[in-house]
Amino acid sequence: MSSQASASGLEAAYHLLHPKIRRWIRDQGWDELREIQARTILEVLEGARDILISATTAAGKTEAAFLPILTSIAERSGSGFSVLYISPLKALINDQFRRLEGLCESMEIPVVKWHGDAPQTEKKKAINRPDGVALITPESIEALFVRRPADAKRLLSAADFIVIDELHAFLQGPRGLHVASLLRRIDAMAVRPARRVGLSATIGDLGQACAWLRPTNPATVEQLVAKSDAPELRLQVRGYVEPPDLDDPDHAEGTTSGSEQDVPRRIALDSISDHLFETLRGENNLVFGGSRRTVESTADRLRRRSEKARVPNEFYPHHGSLSKTLREDLEDRLKEGKLPTTAVCTSTLELGVDIGSVKSVAQIGAPRSLASLKQRLGRTGRRRGTPSILRIYLREPNIDRKSGILDRLRSNTIRSVAVVRLLLQGFVEEARTASEIASTLIHQILSVIVERGGIRPKPLYDLLCGPGPFSPVSTAEFAALLRHLGGPDVRYIEQATDGTLMLGQEGEKIAQSRSFFAVFESNEEWRLTTGGRTLGTLPITHPVHNDSLVVFAGQRWIVQDLDEQMKTLVVTPHPGGVVPRFEPATGEPAHDRLIAEMREVYLANDVPPYLDARARDLLAEGRETFRNLALGKRSLIPEDRDLHVFLWRGSQATAVFSAALAMAGLQSGVHELGVSVSKIKEAELRPILAKLAETQKINADDVAEFVANIKVGKFREQVPDSLARSLWVRQNRDKVEEIPAMAGVP
Repeated sequence: MSSQASASGLEAAYHLLHPKIRRWIRDQGWDELREIQARTILEVLEGARDILISATTAAGKTEAAFLPILTSIAERSGSGFSVLYISPLKALINDQFRRLEGLCESMEIPVVKWHGDAPQTEKKKAINRPDGVALITPESIEALFVRRPADAKRLLSAADFIVIDELHAFLQGPRGLHVASLLRRIDAMAVRPARRVGLSATIGDLGQACAWLRPTNPATVEQLVAKSDAPELRLQVRGYVEPPDLDDPDHAEGTTSGSEQDVPRRIALDSISDHLFETLRGENNLVFGGSRRTVESTADRLRRRSEKARVPNEFYPHHGSLSKTLREDLEDRLKEGKLPTTAVCTSTLELGVDIGSVKSVAQIGAPRSLASLKQRLGRTGRRRGTPSILRIYLREPNIDRKSGILDRLRSNTIRSVAVVRLLLQGFVEEARTASEIASTLIHQILSVIVERGGIRPKPLYDLLCGPGPFSPVSTAEFAALLRHLGGPDVRYIEQATDGTLMLGQEGEKIAQSRSFFAVFESNEEWRLTTGGRTLGTLPITHPVHNDSLVVFAGQRWIVQDLDEQMKTLVVTPHPGGVVPRFEPATGEPAHDRLIAEMREVYLANDVPPYLDARARDLLAEGRETFRNLALGKRSLIPEDRDLHVFLWRGSQATAVFSAALAMAGLQSGVHELGVSVSKIKEAELRPILAKLAETQKINADDVAEFVANIKVGKFREQVPDSLARSLWVRQNRDKVEEIPAMAGVP
């Protein structure tokens, strides 16, 4: 079918749908199907291939998939779920359940929510009579395999369709590896593999997504990309400078470092909160804070401004440490739209949870990921004729005579301009290759052994390491991994005399744990309660004692009681507060294209009209430093006893180059624009770089020996060093080959 469905094509697609679905469409008041919906209906009902649907947020992707799928299964008989819908978020499952419940009920097709917070009664009914649609998380599929393997086969093996929502979220990281492995295992026990349908709003590389969706034959995946009908974009980038000698840019308002005794002074976040308060009140908005700490500190400031102005508070935090009740209450308030509401959030509201349309999106901090920014921007401008509104609030350090070169370059400001340039060009970076292959493979080895009650090495390898997430692992490496896991230092598995692999002493402990179902780490936490109501959780590493102060859920509290055994804190309201440190600061990696665009911004002379006066000044300061250092022609810049090497490459390439310097005996630290080599002069570094530049073929295995923290993931301690380095080499070989070119800097 052509890229633009004709009117007759829309009509033809409509008449292919089940009569009850056509009635449902009329009841919704739809004038016609959307183009992407018509194309998907034709492909699902007249084709037989897997399908990748790429369309913007609120483009009707869910209906595009489910209207024809429900038509297809309407007359199906037989036991087992007909459709598995896999989502990365429980909240998204709850949303889709509300959207599908009425339609499925009218068609007499059962639909069940299946995740940790879903009602047990409905899940038990589904286990007894599996049928229709299951909306399920990856962890719940894992739990079925491990806890109820016989039921898993009965429930999952007969599916006609598997729908993977927010597919871009599974293209990277351990969870993506996990889901891909679970799909492979479901296929292995099915009489006929289910058709897979992937849904996403932001895919940077469609080929990469197709390879994830059907690793055995990516070319057969039908790509359905919706016409882009983006609304007008209204944009502002606002610049702020921190006060001198600031250690903590997210501390609670009225303090300098979290102590009420300190002399208060205004920081950038105070001024940002002033502008948010003045600008966003009266409408629904999203403010992305980047970290839970920034979210809590900002929400606390906005609540205090509401109290000072004696107006109802409209600003509430939303992040993963808050209780399910608080998060859902805020989501419902946004969706209902009866009261103006601004959610100050982490990426928890980036994915497709239905919160209705918001007037604007704001981001505190210069973005690094175009995929995330585009996903967030899709939340605004959803109503016809309304613009998308984006505000970026960037923070830069105070500059004085002692300030370093990197601070003077104002990279946050430059990156903001570069991100906007790439956004307007329509660029979205491809997903990063997951580094947690070995760790996730260990998890799946244990899981399959439990599911099967034991399995021989060869069928285990064939099941897990065929085309898919673990295909980089060779048979020899897999055998070595099994020996390692069975060794006296690990004892995860053991082998019977007939060759069958079984769980070892430590493996049994791990697999019996409730935390086993997830491949990501879950740290021990305090549970915060007030008046018998749970507010959420804090990392156990956060120091607490009776009478300690905490900012949480956008409010300030004092700890009245502490139960060490139950890991519970009882808190009551208090005027003071300390913002917790929820997670270690880990910066998002930057793509090669983004850093290259930053260099172009430095070289340019234009002043974008969307910058406010302070941001324009910061842009000018950064460019002036760039010119004064002659960075357009030079790459080696001395500072004190160190030497900066400006590479203008993305995070991955820069990290590989740093490992190559370590191989040459040099200590270096990675920064956004390159590396800083310790205690060396340009005359000493030049010959070393020249030698790297002249090397025709650098051995990637040699470089891997100098990579720090090469083992990652939940089971990193059990990963053999040799396997970790071998996988690193395969994932970074192309970057290693570029080391000579990077070393040939002017």
